[in-house]
Amino acid sequence: MSRVGKEPIVIPAGVTVTVSDKEVKVKGPKGELSERLPANITVAQADGALTVAIKNEGDKMQRSLWGTIRAILSNLITGVTEGFSKQLEFSGVGYKAQVNGSTLVLNVGFSHPVEYQLADGVTATVEKNLITISGIDKQLVGQVAAEIRKIRKPEPYKGKGIKYVDETIRRKAGKAAAGKSE
Repeated sequence: MSRVGKEPIVIPAGVTVTVSDKEVKVKGPKGELSERLPANITVAQADGALTVAIKNEGDKMQRSLWGTIRAILSNLITGVTEGFSKQLEFSGVGYKAQVNGSTLVLNVGFSHPVEYQLADGVTATVEKNLITISGIDKQLVGQVAAEIRKIRKPEPYKGKGIKYVDETIRRKAGKAAAGKSE
């Protein structure tokens, strides 16, 4: 039995949830999101809460989806009320970033500036050496942050590149002194 899946999801005030056979739509102050439900997963709405259930607790595939769908629905509700954000930090001599409309322009050591087109529903802000990606869809915010980090991954010797703020980079020592020969 899924410990995560059996927990009810409380629906806060100002959020409307519409449950149909194959889809759950969540509408709140920040926007609207929807999620398609897999087969054999049912969602019931009662007393200001959502409960997720499966048809057969003996089926391993259904049990594995139970907690996942519950977490996704919880993230939908959090997204339309509070939103999600990820912060990226870039470091390196001459590294710069700026936002032009829905395009993020990065100067990160290449011979040309790299332009990254932000997805719909995602915004970016740049402050000194921090890029903040925010939006209401947790999966989309994480995907955009991962794609921006992929443009210039941090390297292990000097730490130059784009990394998550809470990420630690294992540093390497580099070459030993060249003059040590006998």
